[in-house]
Amino acid sequence: MIIVMTGGTGGIGAEALNKISENEDAIVFVGAKNGNRTLPNGAKTLTLDLSYLDSVRAFAENVLRSIHSRKIDLLILNAGVQAGKNSEVGSDGFNLTFTVNHLSQYLLARLLLPHIADDGKILITTSDSHDAQVILFGPKTVDIEKLAYPDNSSPKEMAFYEAAKLCNILTADTLHNRLLSNSNIEVIAYNPGLTGDTGLMGKQTGAMKTVVKVIRPICRFLSLFDPMFYMNTAKHSGEMLSDLALGNIKLPTGKVYASVVRGKVKFPNPGLLVKDENLKRDLWTISAKMVNLSPEITS
Repeated sequence: MIIVMTGGTGGIGAEALNKISENEDAIVFVGAKNGNRTLPNGAKTLTLDLSYLDSVRAFAENVLRSIHSRKIDLLILNAGVQAGKNSEVGSDGFNLTFTVNHLSQYLLARLLLPHIADDGKILITTSDSHDAQVILFGPKTVDIEKLAYPDNSSPKEMAFYEAAKLCNILTADTLHNRLLSNSNIEVIAYNPGLTGDTGLMGKQTGAMKTVVKVIRPICRFLSLFDPMFYMNTAKHSGEMLSDLALGNIKLPTGKVYASVVRGKVKFPNPGLLVKDENLKRDLWTISAKMVNLSPEITS
Protein backbone atom coordinates (compact mmCIF):
# COMPACT_ATOMS: atom_id res chain seq x y z
CA MET A 1 0.00 0.00 0.00
CA ILE A 2 1.58 3.28 -1.18
CA ILE A 3 0.68 6.35 0.88
CA VAL A 4 1.70 9.98 0.36
CA MET A 5 1.19 12.40 3.23
CA THR A 6 1.67 16.04 4.16
CA GLY A 7 1.58 17.20 7.75
CA GLY A 8 2.75 13.85 9.06
CA THR A 9 5.56 14.96 11.38
CA GLY A 10 3.58 16.63 14.16
CA GLY A 11 0.15 16.95 15.79
CA ILE A 12 -2.68 14.78 14.54
CA GLY A 13 -0.69 13.85 11.42
CA ALA A 14 2.09 12.23 13.45
CA GLU A 15 -0.47 10.31 15.49
CA ALA A 16 -2.21 9.15 12.32
CA LEU A 17 1.14 8.13 10.80
CA ASN A 18 1.97 6.03 13.86
CA LYS A 19 -1.32 4.17 13.46
CA ILE A 20 -1.03 3.78 9.70
CA SER A 21 2.52 2.46 9.99
CA GLU A 22 1.29 -0.47 12.08
CA ASN A 23 0.24 -1.96 8.73
CA GLU A 24 3.24 -3.99 7.60
CA ASP A 25 2.43 -3.44 3.92
CA ALA A 26 2.29 0.37 4.25
CA ILE A 27 4.98 2.40 2.50
CA VAL A 28 4.51 6.06 3.43
CA PHE A 29 6.21 9.05 1.81
CA VAL A 30 5.95 12.03 4.15
CA GLY A 31 6.62 15.56 2.95
CA ALA A 32 8.70 17.61 5.38
CA LYS A 33 11.01 20.62 5.27
CA ASN A 34 13.61 18.71 7.27
CA GLY A 35 14.36 15.33 5.75
CA ASN A 36 16.14 14.02 8.85
CA ARG A 37 13.01 13.11 10.80
CA THR A 38 12.59 10.06 12.99
CA LEU A 39 9.55 8.26 11.61
CA PRO A 40 7.92 4.89 12.21
CA ASN A 41 9.05 1.85 10.23
CA GLY A 42 7.79 1.97 6.66
CA ALA A 43 7.76 5.78 6.51
CA LYS A 44 10.27 7.94 4.68
CA THR A 45 10.58 11.72 4.44
CA LEU A 46 10.96 13.55 1.16
CA THR A 47 11.76 17.27 1.17
CA LEU A 48 8.70 19.48 0.88
CA ASP A 49 8.24 23.18 1.59
CA LEU A 50 4.55 23.99 1.17
CA SER A 51 5.26 27.72 1.08
CA TYR A 52 7.00 27.26 -2.28
CA LEU A 53 5.15 25.83 -5.29
CA ASP A 54 8.31 24.62 -7.03
CA SER A 55 9.07 22.56 -3.91
CA VAL A 56 5.64 20.94 -4.28
CA ARG A 57 6.42 20.11 -7.89
CA ALA A 58 9.80 18.66 -6.94
CA PHE A 59 8.21 16.61 -4.15
CA ALA A 60 5.66 15.15 -6.57
CA GLU A 61 8.46 14.21 -8.98
CA ASN A 62 10.42 12.56 -6.14
CA VAL A 63 7.36 10.57 -5.10
CA LEU A 64 6.78 9.32 -8.65
CA ARG A 65 10.45 8.48 -9.02
CA SER A 66 10.34 6.53 -5.74
CA ILE A 67 7.24 4.49 -6.57
CA HIS A 68 8.28 3.80 -10.18
CA SER A 69 5.21 2.50 -12.05
CA ARG A 70 3.17 1.67 -8.95
CA LYS A 71 0.02 3.55 -8.06
CA ILE A 72 -0.70 5.64 -4.96
CA ASP A 73 -3.38 4.07 -2.78
CA LEU A 74 -3.83 6.95 -0.38
CA LEU A 75 -3.07 10.67 -0.55
CA ILE A 76 -3.43 12.44 2.80
CA LEU A 77 -3.28 16.26 2.62
CA ASN A 78 -3.15 17.13 6.30
CA ALA A 79 -0.65 20.00 6.61
CA GLY A 80 -1.84 23.35 7.89
CA VAL A 81 -0.54 26.63 9.25
CA GLN A 82 -1.98 29.76 10.78
CA ALA A 83 0.30 32.69 9.94
CA GLY A 84 0.14 35.55 12.39
CA LYS A 85 -0.15 38.37 9.87
CA ASN A 86 -1.74 38.72 6.43
CA SER A 87 1.49 40.34 5.26
CA GLU A 88 3.35 37.00 5.51
CA VAL A 89 3.79 35.57 2.02
CA GLY A 90 5.14 32.38 0.49
CA SER A 91 7.97 32.27 -2.03
CA ASP A 92 5.54 32.73 -4.95
CA GLY A 93 4.05 35.96 -3.58
CA PHE A 94 0.73 34.52 -2.37
CA ASN A 95 -0.37 34.83 1.25
CA LEU A 96 1.38 32.21 3.39
CA THR A 97 -1.72 30.72 5.05
CA PHE A 98 -3.51 30.50 1.70
CA THR A 99 -0.46 28.95 0.04
CA VAL A 100 0.25 26.28 2.66
CA ASN A 101 -3.33 25.38 3.59
CA HIS A 102 -4.88 25.46 0.13
CA LEU A 103 -2.83 26.27 -2.95
CA SER A 104 0.07 23.84 -2.39
CA GLN A 105 -2.30 21.05 -1.35
CA TYR A 106 -4.43 21.72 -4.43
CA LEU A 107 -1.33 21.59 -6.64
CA LEU A 108 -0.12 18.35 -5.08
CA ALA A 109 -3.52 16.70 -5.52
CA ARG A 110 -3.60 17.75 -9.17
CA LEU A 111 -0.06 16.53 -9.86
CA LEU A 112 -0.57 13.13 -8.21
CA LEU A 113 -4.17 12.51 -9.27
CA PRO A 114 -3.26 10.66 -12.50
CA HIS A 115 -1.12 8.29 -10.41
CA ILE A 116 -3.72 7.35 -7.80
CA ALA A 117 -5.08 3.81 -7.92
CA ASP A 118 -8.57 3.29 -9.35
CA ASP A 119 -9.84 2.36 -5.89
CA GLY A 120 -7.59 4.89 -4.12
CA LYS A 121 -8.48 7.65 -1.73
CA ILE A 122 -7.75 11.37 -1.24
CA LEU A 123 -8.21 12.74 2.26
CA ILE A 124 -8.02 16.49 2.92
CA THR A 125 -8.03 17.87 6.46
CA THR A 126 -10.39 20.81 6.81
CA SER A 127 -12.10 22.39 9.83
CA ASP A 128 -15.64 22.90 11.08
CA SER A 129 -14.70 26.58 11.30
CA HIS A 130 -15.46 26.70 7.55
CA ASP A 131 -19.16 26.65 8.54
CA ALA A 132 -20.65 29.91 9.83
CA GLN A 133 -23.57 27.94 11.26
CA VAL A 134 -21.19 26.01 13.51
CA ILE A 135 -18.68 28.79 14.25
CA LEU A 136 -20.44 32.15 14.47
CA PHE A 137 -17.41 34.02 13.12
CA GLY A 138 -16.86 31.53 10.28
CA PRO A 139 -16.72 32.86 6.69
CA LYS A 140 -19.97 34.23 5.26
CA THR A 141 -18.44 34.67 1.82
CA VAL A 142 -15.03 34.28 0.18
CA ASP A 143 -13.07 36.50 -2.19
CA ILE A 144 -10.33 34.23 -3.50
CA GLU A 145 -8.15 37.03 -4.82
CA LYS A 146 -8.20 38.70 -1.39
CA LEU A 147 -7.03 35.48 0.20
CA ALA A 148 -4.15 35.18 -2.27
CA TYR A 149 -3.32 38.89 -2.09
CA PRO A 150 -4.80 40.28 1.14
CA ASP A 151 -5.70 43.92 1.57
CA ASN A 152 -7.34 45.86 4.41
CA SER A 153 -10.72 44.29 3.66
CA SER A 154 -9.45 40.68 3.78
CA PRO A 155 -10.21 38.46 6.80
CA LYS A 156 -7.73 38.74 9.67
CA GLU A 157 -5.84 36.06 11.64
CA MET A 158 -8.24 33.26 12.74
CA ALA A 159 -10.92 34.39 10.27
CA PHE A 160 -8.33 34.12 7.48
CA TYR A 161 -7.43 30.59 8.58
CA GLU A 162 -11.11 29.63 8.54
CA ALA A 163 -11.50 30.94 4.99
CA ALA A 164 -8.45 28.90 3.93
CA LYS A 165 -9.94 25.76 5.51
CA LEU A 166 -13.16 26.47 3.61
CA CYS A 167 -11.02 26.25 0.46
CA ASN A 168 -10.02 22.71 1.54
CA ILE A 169 -13.57 21.42 1.72
CA LEU A 170 -14.56 23.24 -1.47
CA THR A 171 -11.65 21.51 -3.22
CA ALA A 172 -12.61 18.11 -1.79
CA ASP A 173 -16.22 18.50 -2.90
CA THR A 174 -15.19 19.62 -6.39
CA LEU A 175 -12.81 16.66 -6.72
CA HIS A 176 -15.54 14.29 -5.58
CA ASN A 177 -18.03 15.63 -8.12
CA ARG A 178 -15.56 15.69 -11.00
CA LEU A 179 -14.36 12.14 -10.36
CA LEU A 180 -17.82 10.70 -9.69
CA SER A 181 -18.69 9.76 -13.27
CA ASN A 182 -15.43 8.14 -14.36
CA SER A 183 -13.50 7.02 -11.28
CA ASN A 184 -13.79 5.00 -8.08
CA ILE A 185 -11.38 7.29 -6.22
CA GLU A 186 -12.92 8.29 -2.89
CA VAL A 187 -12.52 11.86 -1.61
CA ILE A 188 -12.92 12.75 2.07
CA ALA A 189 -12.84 16.14 3.79
CA TYR A 190 -11.97 15.54 7.45
CA ASN A 191 -12.62 17.87 10.37
CA PRO A 192 -10.67 16.81 13.50
CA GLY A 193 -12.55 19.30 15.67
CA LEU A 194 -10.96 21.50 18.30
CA THR A 195 -7.67 19.79 19.19
CA GLY A 196 -5.64 21.27 22.02
CA ASP A 197 -2.18 19.77 21.72
CA THR A 198 -1.18 20.83 18.20
CA GLY A 199 0.91 23.64 16.77
CA LEU A 200 -2.23 25.48 15.68
CA MET A 201 -2.93 26.18 19.36
CA GLY A 202 0.51 27.75 19.69
CA LYS A 203 3.98 26.35 20.31
CA GLN A 204 3.64 23.35 22.62
CA THR A 205 5.84 24.67 25.43
CA GLY A 206 5.45 23.40 28.97
CA ALA A 207 3.32 26.43 29.78
CA MET A 208 1.04 25.85 26.79
CA LYS A 209 0.62 22.18 27.71
CA THR A 210 -0.42 23.24 31.21
CA VAL A 211 -2.94 25.72 29.79
CA VAL A 212 -4.45 23.04 27.55
CA LYS A 213 -4.63 20.61 30.47
CA VAL A 214 -6.49 23.20 32.56
CA ILE A 215 -8.97 24.34 29.91
CA ARG A 216 -9.75 20.90 28.45
CA PRO A 217 -12.32 19.95 31.15
CA ILE A 218 -13.84 23.42 30.92
CA CYS A 219 -14.21 23.04 27.15
CA ARG A 220 -15.77 19.62 27.54
CA PHE A 221 -18.30 21.01 30.01
CA LEU A 222 -19.16 23.83 27.58
CA SER A 223 -19.55 21.23 24.83
CA LEU A 224 -22.67 19.96 26.62
CA PHE A 225 -24.29 23.17 25.38
CA ASP A 226 -22.36 23.59 22.11
CA PRO A 227 -20.39 20.64 20.61
CA MET A 228 -17.84 22.99 18.99
CA PHE A 229 -16.19 23.47 22.41
CA TYR A 230 -15.32 19.79 22.84
CA MET A 231 -11.51 19.56 22.87
CA ASN A 232 -9.98 16.41 21.40
CA THR A 233 -6.44 15.20 21.89
CA ALA A 234 -4.05 14.97 18.96
CA LYS A 235 -3.83 11.23 19.54
CA HIS A 236 -7.60 10.76 19.29
CA SER A 237 -8.04 13.07 16.29
CA GLY A 238 -5.08 11.38 14.59
CA GLU A 239 -6.53 7.92 15.15
CA MET A 240 -9.84 9.06 13.64
CA LEU A 241 -7.92 10.36 10.62
CA SER A 242 -6.12 7.03 10.21
CA ASP A 243 -9.39 5.08 10.61
CA LEU A 244 -10.97 7.10 7.80
CA ALA A 245 -7.86 6.79 5.65
CA LEU A 246 -7.63 3.02 6.08
CA GLY A 247 -11.37 2.42 5.69
CA ASN A 248 -11.96 1.34 9.30
CA ILE A 249 -14.56 4.11 9.35
CA LYS A 250 -16.55 4.36 6.13
CA LEU A 251 -18.53 7.32 4.85
CA PRO A 252 -22.18 6.82 3.87
CA THR A 253 -22.76 6.75 0.12
CA GLY A 254 -22.62 10.22 -1.40
CA LYS A 255 -20.99 11.84 1.63
CA VAL A 256 -17.69 13.71 1.47
CA TYR A 257 -17.49 15.39 4.88
CA ALA A 258 -16.48 13.52 8.06
CA SER A 259 -16.41 15.51 11.29
CA VAL A 260 -15.30 14.62 14.82
CA VAL A 261 -18.17 15.79 17.04
CA ARG A 262 -17.72 15.31 20.79
CA GLY A 263 -15.10 12.66 20.13
CA LYS A 264 -17.01 10.62 17.54
CA VAL A 265 -16.92 10.71 13.74
CA LYS A 266 -20.20 12.03 12.32
CA PHE A 267 -21.24 12.83 8.77
CA PRO A 268 -23.06 16.18 8.91
CA ASN A 269 -23.83 18.36 5.94
CA PRO A 270 -20.99 20.85 5.39
CA GLY A 271 -21.51 24.63 5.51
CA LEU A 272 -23.86 26.39 3.12
CA LEU A 273 -20.99 27.88 1.10
CA VAL A 274 -19.99 24.36 0.03
CA LYS A 275 -23.25 24.28 -1.97
CA ASP A 276 -22.26 27.41 -3.89
CA GLU A 277 -21.40 26.01 -7.32
CA ASN A 278 -20.12 29.35 -8.60
CA LEU A 279 -17.73 29.68 -5.67
CA LYS A 280 -16.45 26.12 -6.12
CA ARG A 281 -15.94 26.63 -9.84
CA ASP A 282 -14.17 29.97 -9.29
CA LEU A 283 -11.86 28.57 -6.62
CA TRP A 284 -10.94 25.61 -8.82
CA THR A 285 -10.29 27.70 -11.94
CA ILE A 286 -8.44 30.51 -10.18
CA SER A 287 -6.32 28.02 -8.26
CA ALA A 288 -5.47 26.19 -11.48
CA LYS A 289 -4.37 29.46 -13.06
CA MET A 290 -2.24 30.36 -10.01
CA VAL A 291 -0.34 27.05 -10.24
CA ASN A 292 -0.17 27.09 -14.06
CA LEU A 293 -2.40 24.11 -14.71
CA SER A 294 -5.45 23.58 -16.88
CA PRO A 295 -8.72 23.47 -14.89
CA GLU A 296 -9.50 20.17 -16.63
CA ILE A 297 -8.44 17.07 -14.74
CA THR A 298 -7.43 13.56 -15.69
CA SER A 299 -7.33 10.57 -13.37
